[in-house]
Amino acid sequence: MAKGKILVTGGAGYIGSHTVVELLLSGYQVLVIDNLSNSTQLIVDRIKQISGKEFIFYKEDLLNFSNIDKIFSLHNDILGVIHFAAYKAVGESVEKPLEYYENNVGSLLNVLKLMKKHSISNIVFSSSCTVYGQPDVLPVNELAPIKPALSPYGNTKQIAEEILKDTVYSDSLFKCISLRYFNPIGAHSSALIGELPNGVPDNLVPFVTQTAYGLRDELKIFGSDYDTPDGTAVRDYIHVVDLAQAHIVAMGRMISGKNKNMFEVFNIGTGNGFSVLEIIETFIKVNNLDLNYKIVQRREGDVEKVWADTTLANKELGWKAKLNLDVMLESAWKWEKTYRESL
Repeated sequence: MAKGKILVTGGAGYIGSHTVVELLLSGYQVLVIDNLSNSTQLIVDRIKQISGKEFIFYKEDLLNFSNIDKIFSLHNDILGVIHFAAYKAVGESVEKPLEYYENNVGSLLNVLKLMKKHSISNIVFSSSCTVYGQPDVLPVNELAPIKPALSPYGNTKQIAEEILKDTVYSDSLFKCISLRYFNPIGAHSSALIGELPNGVPDNLVPFVTQTAYGLRDELKIFGSDYDTPDGTAVRDYIHVVDLAQAHIVAMGRMISGKNKNMFEVFNIGTGNGFSVLEIIETFIKVNNLDLNYKIVQRREGDVEKVWADTTLANKELGWKAKLNLDVMLESAWKWEKTYRESL
């Protein structure tokens, strides 16, 4: 029996597509709005192939308020919204701040206005550990202070959380769970969907896989003089399927009324920190490959080291990451090869 209809904005993107698969497999009806600015129709088709289920897809931009309003009007049975749609490249945001503020903040405002207009209560927000900046204490928990953002991208996530908090406290209709992701990597085990960045990748793992495939001459490691065991930056990497499942649990928590506050925040990571060099060495080992890389200067906007305290998500949500780093990097490479060979 279907559990009801969930709207997923940006549902054809990297994390969105994996979440739509998990929603469909969990018995939800799904409605997706995505302008395909960082995805393709192919991914929409493959979600259906993986899940064996149909869902409704609209190619539309969330900044087009009137068109989105029409979609909301056609679907008066939406139980909740999972809001992914946003630009997400740290480096690009430093170069194009106005585009990031317009898109990331503007799209959220439109979604919230339409949720209010159409009496939709529940929203899961795609946030980021970038809100913590460089934490004073590691692992970082949800009570850590929000630091000044190191990039416009990070600032859009901070602003969005403030908007959501203010909206929830101003109107008893709304409930929100903000999931602060650490570093999603990997791909679905089918290798039919995965991370597919436009142009030069901004994130480490797609750059690794594209270099391994021969699309890039070499991988650049940004900085080797950080205060970390091997001098390279440390992150908490989480498999995208584990991350996707956290959204299903979060939405179910609000629908069933188990949320303790109208606005809740959870860290979604593994609780383990791995350096850039550890990622590269593990990728080489598990996939039996060589990889050409060189160390260059630090990149503006990058945090030195961060990993999650996941105690709250494990206890309150009843969610825990299951897939290890080997699985993450094997699946990322399998996706890269399968996708390139399908072209």
